[in-house]
Amino acid sequence: MPDMKKYDLILDALQQLLEERKIQNISVSEIAQKAGIGKGSIYYYFPSKEAILDALIQRSYEKPLQTAKALAVQTDIAPFTRMAMLFQACRNSSAAFLSQNGSASDTSAQDLAFLHQKYLKHVISELKPELTEIIKQGIARGEIHFDYPAALAEIVLIVIAVKLDNSLIPSTPEEMEDTLKGLISLLERGTDVTPGSLSYLSFF
Repeated sequence: MPDMKKYDLILDALQQLLEERKIQNISVSEIAQKAGIGKGSIYYYFPSKEAILDALIQRSYEKPLQTAKALAVQTDIAPFTRMAMLFQACRNSSAAFLSQNGSASDTSAQDLAFLHQKYLKHVISELKPELTEIIKQGIARGEIHFDYPAALAEIVLIVIAVKLDNSLIPSTPEEMEDTLKGLISLLERGTDVTPGSLSYLSFF
């Protein structure tokens, strides 16, 4: 059984090195040295440096996602309310990412772009199944009318995650709010729900 203490030591080591060095200049040997374990032990837990980075991103931003996922399965809560929970989790996770990585002065633009890509992939892939299920439940209850719930979930999460991350197309808070209000309006019209049903969703 994997030793979770060593597992976390490896992730901690990479996180510390990322604050000092560029990603491409960090080797598995250096991660092992920083963690105080043998290089061979690294490969017992992770097949590559990229896998360590993936695990670090997952650990760093998992808490708001897990909270939302737990709430999302509570079918006694209205689908739109649970959608709001997932969107809020997306916002919280994005804020945590930007707070941790945007303040690192030694982090290059290339490194940030690489981390953003991995972060966005993680958030979207983690939340898509839950949002798809919520949309399906809304369809079954006659509250949402749409033929492609999985596609809708992916489209919505891509727009929200990319916009809140605010690195691909940098925007002012006002511009971000306008885009997300537009998304909500499209959601209401595209799913044939009562106008204003989703207007209470808040991202700021």
